[in-house]
Amino acid sequence: MKQNIGFILNILALGLFVPGIMLPIFSMNMEMQADLGSSALSTALIDKELSILGTVTELWNEQRYLVGFLILFFSVVVPLLKTSLVTVARIIRSQETKQKLLSFVTSIGKWSMADVFVVAIFLAVLSTDHASTTSTEQINMGLFKITFELSSQTLSNVGLGFWFFTAYCLISLAGTQLFYRGVKQG
Repeated sequence: MKQNIGFILNILALGLFVPGIMLPIFSMNMEMQADLGSSALSTALIDKELSILGTVTELWNEQRYLVGFLILFFSVVVPLLKTSLVTVARIIRSQETKQKLLSFVTSIGKWSMADVFVVAIFLAVLSTDHASTTSTEQINMGLFKITFELSSQTLSNVGLGFWFFTAYCLISLAGTQLFYRGVKQG
């Protein structure tokens, strides 16, 4: 019974995984504004939504291969490998082979906690929410002085992909543990 529930949870987790890596995990907007008395000039400096796969693509295009590879490996490859091995273990009849596979899944499960680390990094980025700076500047032009305020504001929000990926992490962990306990008992 635990094996069946664990397997179903892993399949459900896989269903959450796909939108979790494809949908935006967070968005960030940064705007700069210059107030000149009764007038104001405003421009967007950053307006970005990033998914896990979008982040990997962007890092790859910027030739940050190591960071892009690590995010891809720990957030995409290891979870897919883990789910594939649990599926193979479900199909295999040999109890000994099943236990070996699940023992391996448990050992890479420790490495797959790096996907949770990736989510934590995104949360750290989100801590910049509503960060703003303001400074008063002056331009001297001979007899004229122009005083203005220069300000910037950074807003960030959690995207839908964050919630799917977090749900994937938790349900996958629970499903794998249940499946493994069911195999050990039966």
